[in-house]
Amino acid sequence: MSTSRDKLICSAKKLDFYFGKENNYLDKVNNIIANHTDTKSVAELYKSIFLLQQINKRNKLTPLLKDLSDNLASFLGYTYLFDTLEKELSHQKKSSLDDLLVELNQLVGLEKVKKEVSRLIIYQKVQSKRKESGLNIPKRTLHMAFMGNPGTGKTTVARIIGRMYYQLGLLSKGHFLEVSRTDLIAGYQGQTALKVKNVIEKAKGGVLFIDEAYSITENENTDSYGRECLTELTKALEDSRDDLIVIVAGYTEPMNHFFESNPGLKSRFNYFINFENYSSTELLDIFETLARKDDYHIDDKLKEVLLNYFNEKLESNLTNFSNGRFVRNLYEDLIMNQAVRLDQSEAVNLKELTLLIKDDFCLDENRSSDIDL
Repeated sequence: MSTSRDKLICSAKKLDFYFGKENNYLDKVNNIIANHTDTKSVAELYKSIFLLQQINKRNKLTPLLKDLSDNLASFLGYTYLFDTLEKELSHQKKSSLDDLLVELNQLVGLEKVKKEVSRLIIYQKVQSKRKESGLNIPKRTLHMAFMGNPGTGKTTVARIIGRMYYQLGLLSKGHFLEVSRTDLIAGYQGQTALKVKNVIEKAKGGVLFIDEAYSITENENTDSYGRECLTELTKALEDSRDDLIVIVAGYTEPMNHFFESNPGLKSRFNYFINFENYSSTELLDIFETLARKDDYHIDDKLKEVLLNYFNEKLESNLTNFSNGRFVRNLYEDLIMNQAVRLDQSEAVNLKELTLLIKDDFCLDENRSSDIDL
């Protein structure tokens, strides 16, 4: 393992330790190490680092972010990184509305979500035509709430919507900023409002995505910082509505409680979209997509085993099922099992290197109990 690769992995682990793995920097770095040509992943990671650097100036997180940024550039090469970021930015800006609708519709499942987003886009297109004709435009906020279990594509859909609204001329920049409670709440009384204002300023012209937004008010009886954050955020939702989309996301019941925590909060959101759990067939589709991307093929017997396994999981754990994340963890377990199995063979051909079989589905009991995070 090269020194630059070692340093990159180490810096990602430090950030995961700081955030409690909620941003999965190690997974993102490992994906980039495995596939340098995935320019989208490289660009998204670097943009995430940059935006967090802007939000967290002059605190203990700053050197950790700089360390990851420098090590990423060292590992990939500065010229390659610059060209990648320029190429990806150019691609995103040039994506037409039709291209983005195709990208949305290519996502596995989410049929109700796709239908609702398509309705929103049609509505905004018609309003644009009305504006061009000199007609009055209804004053509706663009803020949204995405509710459902994790791993159901909420972040991916939010990114696509931001780029769609940029193409429609509703956003001046179309960039995407993802934050959590850590990025919004300060450690001292009175500083949270300033921190929220700073985040809002960075997000203007694009989409501010607040994952697990309910965590802001989880301890509402004792958490004055959370209330301060919510007060400032509610004000910003109204003041910046013309060039900012705020999308809050999280589990359905905690999100309902989140909206009840402030009388003026829910009225600032016009669109509420529920992300349902994937079906067992859709989970298998996601598994096959991951495998295909990494040049793996799935034996028919393994497909049958996986389908039965997904059905069992859906029947037993609908409340906190992690959907796509669950599938990715399972997939990583199986390719590890395949590697161990092949290592015991004296000679391995190309077909065996690419084939996942029923024998690879042998989860360790301790590992399998942790897989549904």
